Amino acid sequence: MKSASLFCRHALAAFSLFAAGSLFASDEHTTPRNIVFILVDDLGYADINTYGGSFAETPNLNRLASQSMRFTQAYAPAPICSASRASILTGQTPARLGFEFVVQARTATHPENTPLVEPPYPRNLPLDSYTMGEAFSEAGFVTGYFGKWHLSEHKIPENPQYLGYGPTHGPAAHHFQETDEDRGSHPYGYSKTQKRTEAYGDFADGTYEPDSLTDKALDFMARHRNERFFLFLGQYYVHTPVSTRCEWLFEKYRQKAEQLGLPYDKEAIKYAAFIDTMDHLIGRVMNELDALGLADDTMLVFTVDNGGMPLYADNGHLRGSKWTLYEGGLRVPLMVRWPGHIPADSVSEEVITGTDLFATFCDAAGIATPDSACDGRSFFPLLEDNAAPLPERAALIWHFPFYHPQHVGTRPCSAIRKGDMKLVYFYEDDSVELYNLKDNPGESRNLASSNRKLATAMTDELMQTLREQDARFPVKRTSASTVQ
Repeated sequence: MKSASLFCRHALAAFSLFAAGSLFASDEHTTPRNIVFILVDDLGYADINTYGGSFAETPNLNRLASQSMRFTQAYAPAPICSASRASILTGQTPARLGFEFVVQARTATHPENTPLVEPPYPRNLPLDSYTMGEAFSEAGFVTGYFGKWHLSEHKIPENPQYLGYGPTHGPAAHHFQETDEDRGSHPYGYSKTQKRTEAYGDFADGTYEPDSLTDKALDFMARHRNERFFLFLGQYYVHTPVSTRCEWLFEKYRQKAEQLGLPYDKEAIKYAAFIDTMDHLIGRVMNELDALGLADDTMLVFTVDNGGMPLYADNGHLRGSKWTLYEGGLRVPLMVRWPGHIPADSVSEEVITGTDLFATFCDAAGIATPDSACDGRSFFPLLEDNAAPLPERAALIWHFPFYHPQHVGTRPCSAIRKGDMKLVYFYEDDSVELYNLKDNPGESRNLASSNRKLATAMTDELMQTLREQDARFPVKRTSASTVQ
């Protein structure tokens, strides 16, 4: 795994010199006092009501949508957790970071019977990667990171716990001042003596399991209500394993399925209860902001790390799922609220990526965006005025040079979106697929053979961009092939 690219290292050095004077940009617009960023895990594009879901009930996210600008063409930086989170935190693409997969233990082995040899697995987000935590701490914000990190090597003697922060790497190493890896009520948080399928708890109807992760995030907001704060809340929901210990919640969706004439599907019922629980936890954050009198002074942002899990999630009309570079693996819900400033109940079709969030948060807060966040583009002007033009972006790229055999059999591939056109390139056989997302967002009609000139041009631009970002590529397997 690479540290920052040469360009970004030089840019960061220049930014550090500037920061020694002042991190604050010219105050040309009103700024939110606080930013609360909620990143949930593996939620499908159409799992929630405001994006087309009809089974699981998400009243709190419906309320958030009614108060927010909702994006219909927002993308995760990657189709997989760690890569997406690394990009969001740094404002650099996974290709530039050399962080395109989930972190693996040092004992993890690569597939051997494949035509291509993968790059080495990422282990830790490099300590020299400049993140949101550093930018906002240096700007005088109180910074907190609570919940899922997934950017540190785990299942090793120094960090034996799955998803653990680790002794040398984690949010604190990137200058988040308060951190906690609490797993809350998610099954990741069950003790070793509890089975994930254990008997339901004794929770009265309408009463959800206590969630210590959310409790700690709310406590952070309450303690710092009189200061400017930046809160990153990494919810573990709705990542597998999927279960609920609220009998009333399972029964609610069992009865709903029966009333709708749906066949009994225990896993679908549990997943609906899981989404319902996630929605409840989002509602608790919204309610606390109201109770503290901070709602009007806080930008609240909700999005997802990647597309939905194929065994559970509903990605709507979109093809593919988590682990793929089709729309179902990349397109995600995104809602941004700042009462009185961002038009409520508004919709934007602007193409946005999670890599843009760092620059957008800095722009919103009135602090200078570090040049190290070189792959993002602030969309804050659009939040204030839905008709505001944004700086032109040449293209969006995604890079996934790994196999992921689980469920979907992903092969090493990269993708580029330019305007309404999207091309997916597969490294095993150099084949390409070309889609017009405006006419065919479900990516069912491959136009590559009838648009060879465009397909060639987009392939060339994709490869040139990846080379400029010093991307790592899979290589043809030979008898001497090894992975470091």
